[in-house]
Amino acid sequence: MSLALEAEGLVRRYGDRAAVDGLDLAVEAGELYGLVGPDGAGKTTTMRMLAGLLPPDAGAVRLDGEALTIGAGAARAAIGYMPQQYSLYGDLTIDENLAFFGRLFGLPRKARAERTDRLLQITRLGRFRDRRADALSGGMYKKLALACALLHQPKVLLLDEPSNGVDPVSRRELWDLLYAFVEDGMAVVLATPYMDEAARCHRVGLLNEGKLLAEGPPAELVRRFRHPTVRLTVDDRDAAEICLAPLDEVLAVSPEGAALRVVARAGADLDALVPGAEVEPVDAEFEDVFLALLRDPDSVEARP
Repeated sequence: MSLALEAEGLVRRYGDRAAVDGLDLAVEAGELYGLVGPDGAGKTTTMRMLAGLLPPDAGAVRLDGEALTIGAGAARAAIGYMPQQYSLYGDLTIDENLAFFGRLFGLPRKARAERTDRLLQITRLGRFRDRRADALSGGMYKKLALACALLHQPKVLLLDEPSNGVDPVSRRELWDLLYAFVEDGMAVVLATPYMDEAARCHRVGLLNEGKLLAEGPPAELVRRFRHPTVRLTVDDRDAAEICLAPLDEVLAVSPEGAALRVVARAGADLDALVPGAEVEPVDAEFEDVFLALLRDPDSVEARP
């Protein structure tokens, strides 16, 4: 596969704060790449720079090896971008929104009509083409936004938290569409705060405070995780969580049913920290990796 999108040394500052700080990433054609991190990690700023909408203070973005220039027509033709916030015209129907974006991309009338019909078919919006955008459910709105971003057949699709506010059925349908697109050779970059979505990507970059903490296939990151993970059963789960969370020996703690899921440094004596607790070793999961990386940047072993 060839590289479809590259970022090298991206920096973007707002005053004294670096929202993105020296970010490198590369995405191949036919790859689904997840940019994963909590709110405020720098995901949206990164996506806007990758889309050519926001100039970096340092670094560069390349499409198919060519430098991305802010506002360039070639970039607009090669990239489809679906922002996190609502960006369609609510008083226009589905058909009218697609017609507007088709004209914006300079599509001939015949091509626009053919692509509109195909996108409405695969997104299952054909029965609602006369409905206004502001009358759509959250899931239908996101699928319309996706169709508008795909109308000009971009090589790279950038999605900023596309499933936020979407019902479970629409969320599953959205993912089915994404897998179909990457099978056809499209490069997809998806920003998400959800660990279950990250685990479905081919590769992920774990982002916090504008920096990549680790990168790789989710299953590989779990295999390279160096800390033990346990399930802790105690009489007072909430009190135990409050006790454990600030300790240096504990890298992550979260409720798991009536128990606690704990990532601890090797050698930590949880029996001594929480007397009377039942400690059961468990396999690490992707969320354990990410939470531990927030406290310990060396939680994942380097590749051999």
